[in-house]
Amino acid sequence: MKEYKVIHIAAQSLKIDGKDNDSIWDKAVSLTDFCSPWEDTTFDKIEFKALWNKENLLCRFRVEDPEVHIDITEVGNKSINISDRVELFFRIDDSLSPYYCLEIDPSARIMDFRAQPARQFDFDWNWPAKHIEVRSVMQPDYFIVEIALSIDFLKELGILKNGQLETGIFRAKYKQQENGSYKPIWITWVDPKTETPISIRRPLLVGCA
Repeated sequence: MKEYKVIHIAAQSLKIDGKDNDSIWDKAVSLTDFCSPWEDTTFDKIEFKALWNKENLLCRFRVEDPEVHIDITEVGNKSINISDRVELFFRIDDSLSPYYCLEIDPSARIMDFRAQPARQFDFDWNWPAKHIEVRSVMQPDYFIVEIALSIDFLKELGILKNGQLETGIFRAKYKQQENGSYKPIWITWVDPKTETPISIRRPLLVGCA
């Protein structure tokens, strides 16, 4: 199983804003070796970084993409579900019963839900607003999504245990086809060795306290 070390920083030393101008992110380990096991295609660079303090797990995606697709034909989850986005899935253990999902598009819209195996999704469950903060910025050639997740709530859910989280890190890229429709490309850090994209049976192991 791949591992990623989350570097500790002092409390209140970082406030997420999505602007990519805080040098404290330089302390974080840069994760860039993403892949798309299910498509014979190329994609632009994706960088994930994470830091933690006594209050929050702080995550940042920087995604190079000159052709970001954000759906405007639908509303709510239906719209986010057919837009470019980044994703964090957290599991308590390998039973996946349950696991928790955050899917965030470049405009900082959040699709959050609790799930069970076999794609049983509970969209009535939401990450409490006081335990999550999301900021983003879009530039012509890239977008940034920054996320702060309460350490206390990660422990309450049972996902942060013994200083570690089992976390899937993903990107959904929607590419326009010749007929004008958009087709998703699923991108992951850990290759699950499956014929089709599935959730987090082979997650990233994130270490923090």
